[in-house]
Amino acid sequence: MGAQIVQEMLIGTAVVGAFLLLGAFLRAKVPVFRRWLLPASVIGGTIGLLLGPGIWGSGAPLPFPDDWISFWEALPVVLIVPVFSAAPLGMGMDPSKKRRRIRDMAPIVLLMTGIFALGGSIQYILGYGLNLAMTAISPESGLYRTFGYELPQGFAGGHGTATAIGSILQDFGLPWWQTSQGVSLTLATIGLIGGMLIGIFFINRAARRGETQLLGNSHAIDKDTLQGYSKDIDKQGSLGRQTTANSSIETITVHLTILLIASALAYLLSARMRVWVPAVYLPVWFYALLIMYVLNFILLKLKLHWLIDTKVKARITGAFSDFAITAAIMTLPIKAVSAYIVPIVLMALLGFVGTYFVTFPLYRRTFKGDYAFERAIMSWGVNTGVMITGMTLLKITDPEYESPVLSDFSMGFALMSLFSLVISPIDYNFLARGSTLANFLWNLAVGIFYATIALIGYRMTRRRIKT
Repeated sequence: MGAQIVQEMLIGTAVVGAFLLLGAFLRAKVPVFRRWLLPASVIGGTIGLLLGPGIWGSGAPLPFPDDWISFWEALPVVLIVPVFSAAPLGMGMDPSKKRRRIRDMAPIVLLMTGIFALGGSIQYILGYGLNLAMTAISPESGLYRTFGYELPQGFAGGHGTATAIGSILQDFGLPWWQTSQGVSLTLATIGLIGGMLIGIFFINRAARRGETQLLGNSHAIDKDTLQGYSKDIDKQGSLGRQTTANSSIETITVHLTILLIASALAYLLSARMRVWVPAVYLPVWFYALLIMYVLNFILLKLKLHWLIDTKVKARITGAFSDFAITAAIMTLPIKAVSAYIVPIVLMALLGFVGTYFVTFPLYRRTFKGDYAFERAIMSWGVNTGVMITGMTLLKITDPEYESPVLSDFSMGFALMSLFSLVISPIDYNFLARGSTLANFLWNLAVGIFYATIALIGYRMTRRRIKT
């Protein structure tokens, strides 16, 4: 690789960064962006798309070189690997967190996990179901066989997960990978904005009906959250602990290197697995996730827990995500996506309706008087937007996080991640080779599994109340 290529990559990355900063500035200054809590990456990426050749062709206001666009298309595919691999790093390394007995937390965690995961599963079922229905009614609609997978990736996954779709489908050799990524990003934007606005409507309605337990007169999102920064130095958070001496090696360098090692090993393992077990279809980032579990275990056994700080790790992966999402939106194949505008709109409407009926009625029935609405609004926010959407909506109803909702949800999310280690490999094999009907039936089975988990948790909580 010559120096000229590296220079072009550096310049291309800088241009993405410039749009990120522009997005952050507009988030702080434009009221509608603040009200919708749009991330800078979404704003900046959209502006880059609107001004670039993806819409206007050679006559674009900003005629980006083809080399830059090719680089930006590849950027999300590569950066998403260290982002996903980072999840296990730091697990079990925080001595300040007291361990709760499994017997005490199991009923609530199972119930929370089941209902929340069911909200995501219904999106898979509705997405593939729409594909089957439209193809049966109008065979000439031209929907590719995995169309529908984008709904949960955009809604429940958010822009970060939507960005990963391109990498996954490209790994599987599916020619529509870029179109699918564009559809997912479109749905992620609809879900993020719609989920927040509809969520605030639900909160106001619940407050009038007396369904909230902690909501007082301060049910407003604080100014710092809206504008995306704080001028008050005392309110500015810390990036994390400095676990190494700068004279030897930077703390960020240590964390970044571990992420890169896991990602590099994942690419090598993925290449070998395609030779050893060609029938198994798994994306690179899944191998990176498994490798990171091993690395994290080794660090714990070597008593190097002091070396890792999850805040530092989060800042690195957050930066990767910012660049990946911005680049993905800037290269959105708008012409290809526009061909699916009708099914996209229908899928989004189904997503909102289905998520609502799986979320609010179930929480209302199973958590009577135990922060039922607060739990529901948290799940709604995460299943239509991103984690911060759920936390923001929860904070409106629970300003000081006095309820156990956030901690219970965190443990439920962790349990669902463990289930995913078994479910995901099967899911990817269906995605890589299965028909639309096969994918629909598989996700219907997954939905039944999570409904069973919720039922077990519900029975356990009822039994505890009776005793």
